[in-house]
Amino acid sequence: MAQSPRERTPFLIGSLEKLINWARESSLWPAQFGLACCAIEMMSTAASRYDMARFGMEVYRASPRQSDVMIVAGRVSQKMAPVLRTIYDQMLEPKWVVAMGDCASCGGVYNNYAIVQGVDQIVPVDVYVAGCPPRPEALLDGLIMLQKKIRTERPLKG
Repeated sequence: MAQSPRERTPFLIGSLEKLINWARESSLWPAQFGLACCAIEMMSTAASRYDMARFGMEVYRASPRQSDVMIVAGRVSQKMAPVLRTIYDQMLEPKWVVAMGDCASCGGVYNNYAIVQGVDQIVPVDVYVAGCPPRPEALLDGLIMLQKKIRTERPLKG
């Protein structure tokens, strides 16, 4: 028995917000902003053993205009704070920030005037990853938490 063309055509059904969020969470492109020892763990997350590409986060981008996630890995000095803010401002909307490690989250063991006591004083942070330095599994867990947050956002609110 022959099928009509309507029955053979595949299509998606869902709300526009869910489709937009699915596309956003499935194609995150992180900006590399490694400042200290946490950067080594961040780089190993993209290597073959942990392979963050299987979660839709393909490659680290060197250009902020091609990125939508900034992973701040390590301590941020007072001299580096304006650079961090400039790179964040150059990223296109929507954009998210992950503070990786104790130094990025709250200054870590560096409680002095030269280190910013939390990157959230410079840019809004969406996910904090604890550890000194955090393991690559912890960063992957933080990125999966970010994907869950993106899934619940309302991109079309007006």
